[in-house]
Amino acid sequence: MIETASTRAKVRQFLLILVPILVTQLAMFSMTFLDTIMSGRYGADDLAGVAVGSSLWFPVYTGLSGILLSITPIVGHLIGGKKRDGVSFSVIQGVYVALLMSIVTYIMGFLFLEKALGLMSLEDNVRRIAFEYLIGLSIGILPLYMTAILRGFIDALGMTRTSMIITLMTLPLNGLFNYVLIYGKFGFPELGGVGAGYASGLTYWLILFITVWIILRHEPFSTYRIFHRLPRPNVAKWKEIFVLGLPIGLSIFFETSIFSAVTLLMSEYSTNVIAAHQAAINFASLTYMIPLSISMALTIVIGFESGAGRFHDARRYSWIGIMMAVGVASVGTIVIFTFRDAFAYLYSTDPEVLELTAGFLIFAAIFQLSDAVQAPVQGALRGYKDVNVTFIMTMISYWVIGLPLGWALARWSDMGPYGYWVGLITGLTCGAITLSVRLRIVQRRKTAQLAA
Repeated sequence: MIETASTRAKVRQFLLILVPILVTQLAMFSMTFLDTIMSGRYGADDLAGVAVGSSLWFPVYTGLSGILLSITPIVGHLIGGKKRDGVSFSVIQGVYVALLMSIVTYIMGFLFLEKALGLMSLEDNVRRIAFEYLIGLSIGILPLYMTAILRGFIDALGMTRTSMIITLMTLPLNGLFNYVLIYGKFGFPELGGVGAGYASGLTYWLILFITVWIILRHEPFSTYRIFHRLPRPNVAKWKEIFVLGLPIGLSIFFETSIFSAVTLLMSEYSTNVIAAHQAAINFASLTYMIPLSISMALTIVIGFESGAGRFHDARRYSWIGIMMAVGVASVGTIVIFTFRDAFAYLYSTDPEVLELTAGFLIFAAIFQLSDAVQAPVQGALRGYKDVNVTFIMTMISYWVIGLPLGWALARWSDMGPYGYWVGLITGLTCGAITLSVRLRIVQRRKTAQLAA
């Protein structure tokens, strides 16, 4: 990354960082996307089971791995402040934290997975598929968390294209693993939706091996000498990672877990309703990769500018990112609304599931705009290392406002399961408004500090 003077130069540098992140996020999500689609083609029970399993896994993974996102602003501030010597030490301490997060995840799965599935009114076969899918996926937990740290280091250097190349190299293999293990090809057992979990777990290991090899062998990563020496665990650095990362992880957890909570509450409906709801959520999550990628790019560029004390430049980057996200989301809303029947057909050929999915996609199209504001604003705030208030705002917007409203509408109105989606839209909108206000406050405070 370099210092830029004009708005045009900032847009150019922002796009150079953003586009590889977007491709990487789309490719990473495509693994779950492929899991859902290929399982749906295998059978309705497999679609529902994989969808339920994914809905339980996603908030746990994003919440805990969200703690590891703190490595990006930490490294970004070190590089922006010309303190390169501290980068390797910080990354290795992050790897240690990733190992700890893996242990925590395995313990949580051992203690709570069966109980969580037992709370849902699922058919026995759907519950079995969901459980075994997550068991297969669990073989990739350790490499997934370690890769998150290493990718944070790579992205903080502005070398987001490297992460993109790694992911694109492994995505076709994930599709091949799915094909072999779901449908039982080349002598392998026919596992159905369960095979998608094992396919993803194997792919995560492959991504880790390639990432480590690139960091060790290729510049500019090799100049930081990551893994050349392994310092002892440092409590002070762990504290820095957790103090910054825990609010980030909790914010992401409260945002993503509300979708799992809705799935849990919707288990009272038929398997077809659950499958259609999860198909729509899966597609909406795919389109969410755009504002999420903009959010990650903003964390990088704002962390770099803030570390150098260039708060005016950081502010300009924030508005570039937000306006870009809103523009893309406006187009996306129209596209989803117009072609919702065709998108629904990607997931199932069952007439009832098709009709229900198309109905849910109408609401998914609407909350694209709220996502386009709240996600980039959160990324900007992380770049400023302002995370605590963001966490509180996110929790209130989603869990105090959005979920209770959705539950009330589903129970006491004619909306039925669609009522939960109205609640989701309301929570996202409240989050977008309150976080935008917080960003303005932080920017004014930084400007005042610079003037003083």
